[in-house]
Amino acid sequence: MIIRRYDHQRDRDSLLRVFREVGWVGKEKEKEPFFDSFVSASRGFVAEQDGAAECGVLMYRATMRFQDGELPFAGVASVTTSRVARRQGLAGRTTATALADAALRGAAVAGLGMFDQGYYNQLGFGTMAYDHWVTFDPATLRVPVRARPPVRISAEDAAAVHAGRLARLRPHGGVNFHDDTFTRTAMQEADNGFGLGYRDGGRISHHFWAEAKGESGPYNVWWLAYESTDQLVELLALLHDLSDQVHHLHMKEPAQIQVQDLLEWPFRNRSRSSRAEHEHRMWSNADSQARILNLPACIAAVRARGEPAFNLNLHDPVARYLPEDGWQGVGGEYVVRLGAASSAEPGSAPDLPVLSAGVGAFTRLWLGVRPAVSLAVTDDLSGPPDLLAAIDNALALPVPHFDWIF
Repeated sequence: MIIRRYDHQRDRDSLLRVFREVGWVGKEKEKEPFFDSFVSASRGFVAEQDGAAECGVLMYRATMRFQDGELPFAGVASVTTSRVARRQGLAGRTTATALADAALRGAAVAGLGMFDQGYYNQLGFGTMAYDHWVTFDPATLRVPVRARPPVRISAEDAAAVHAGRLARLRPHGGVNFHDDTFTRTAMQEADNGFGLGYRDGGRISHHFWAEAKGESGPYNVWWLAYESTDQLVELLALLHDLSDQVHHLHMKEPAQIQVQDLLEWPFRNRSRSSRAEHEHRMWSNADSQARILNLPACIAAVRARGEPAFNLNLHDPVARYLPEDGWQGVGGEYVVRLGAASSAEPGSAPDLPVLSAGVGAFTRLWLGVRPAVSLAVTDDLSGPPDLLAAIDNALALPVPHFDWIF
């Protein structure tokens, strides 16, 4: 097995075959340009076996919002393994190689969408916070404004749409992908996709992109992008205005609000529509993960309310997938000091308490996914109770959301 950089001319057909074997690309020839665009915009790595690429990992450059700052982010948008190469360790080693490359190129954090919980934990990833999903009749939205007449948005507007997404009001943990490939490909791939929104001086200020199915729905809202909560409210009012024909919307709850606050009789409508074609539902799941790639950079981004200091014994399982002469993850001993200016320096201080953690659990703590006292029960993190409480009191972070499906 050889792990190396992806070469589009050499590896394109092999990787396309892998994508088809895992069900990510169909047999239709018209889908191939989307594959080519998606792959060509990445920094990819493949595992070669018997002269062909049988596993591929595609990485994309992005930034993550942390509190009021920005951190360089590596998005793992694709990990695929062919049918003939399963259970041979290719995906783990290729992903680890891609993570090492991203770290050496300056990324401080990496993230991905997982097929299930457990596998990527072996590479140091920890599970992100729950995202909330809601399906409802847009007629039940109680929005205190009337939407202005919108403009149509199509796949031909992809560059402007992408710029609007980059300028959106991002939550803590929100990521922005620099290349417009994600936006362009998603818009082109959507079956019966459409967008509505508003322009300000020629640019798209706020909009949504959705996929329409059937005369009365469901309409699947892929994303909303807005620069203020007033613009969010107008987009919700615009969704409400679809209700004279559309009876069913499916969307992820925006990070800034609780959709249930705006729904009329949410429990009654849920009960009445149970198991119906246009069922009202709310549910949550956490299908994304993140991990720290550069601990000093990530800790330096923290603006804490208190000033706890501690020794951090951090272990990183990614090291076992990597050669000894390169990046070995972020495991080791550090002195961490939180405060208005935070720091993490290699070493230990004998007068400080000790926090022991796996990098996945510590990433969750650092991001604010769960407090230390909870992670000490459910994840790989331990320390004196007084230290855990002090860290939680100092951090008090908003719930993090990537706010971008990848």
